[in-house]
Amino acid sequence: MAASLPRGRGRGARVVQGIAIALALLWSLAPLYWMLATSFKSELEAARLAPTLWPHDMTFANYVGLWSGSLPFLAFFANTLFTCLATAIVAVVIATPAAYALSRARFRLRDTIGYAMLLFRMLPLVVLLAPLYLLLLHARLLDTHAGLVVGFVTFGLPFAVWMLKSFIDAVPIEIEEAARVDGYTRWQIVRKVVVPLILPGLLTTATFVFMEAWNNLIYPLTFINTLEKQTLPAALVLTFTGQFKTDWGGMMAAATLTTLPLMIAFFAVQRSMVRGLTTGAVAGA
Repeated sequence: MAASLPRGRGRGARVVQGIAIALALLWSLAPLYWMLATSFKSELEAARLAPTLWPHDMTFANYVGLWSGSLPFLAFFANTLFTCLATAIVAVVIATPAAYALSRARFRLRDTIGYAMLLFRMLPLVVLLAPLYLLLLHARLLDTHAGLVVGFVTFGLPFAVWMLKSFIDAVPIEIEEAARVDGYTRWQIVRKVVVPLILPGLLTTATFVFMEAWNNLIYPLTFINTLEKQTLPAALVLTFTGQFKTDWGGMMAAATLTTLPLMIAFFAVQRSMVRGLTTGAVAGA
């Protein structure tokens, strides 16, 4: 009797845990399901006041229209992929030596610079629009993909530095001292010793920066004026919403195709991301 009571309590706890997980999954996946279902609805059914959980007459016209219509969806996709990949690469390349300096160097303003970068990361995107706009205007980078990459890197760089610093902190200092005894310079230690050891962390950081740039809406709307140069989030707002009508089916089809690369990228590097985040958490502890 005494032994069965804890077993019953354990079974009840597992039931409650399963219900909580199911509710969390339902809350998280319901918008994705609605997006997918709406993408297969006709224009009339998608705009009905009484929504249907699944399309009565499934159609692929919304997906076909993205590629065969006048909308330059392929250009939007290529612009987004190019700018986000460039942002991830540039941010990681710049953040690696900066994170190494914050982790290993000893100078008077090290903590001040670190906290300043963290404070900059806490600023909302809207606060940075005016100074970035003036900077790109004087540099003649407005309405260019290079200017958009500069904007993405500006906001993603502090996060990348802090992420990589935690990974570098986990690297034993004795390894670097042994390399220094072998005659390695500081840059050779970073390139040939530290970078290979924190490769999962580099991949994790690049993935997060890539996803953040991919989902950014306000920067493309502000810095890009030509429709053919827009990225997918801004293009969805500019092309599918009108003054009197919104093409919900086409927008959801485009949103589904916009979400797929992020899901593929996440699942492709999931193992490395978990290993990298675990390493950073252990280093922080």
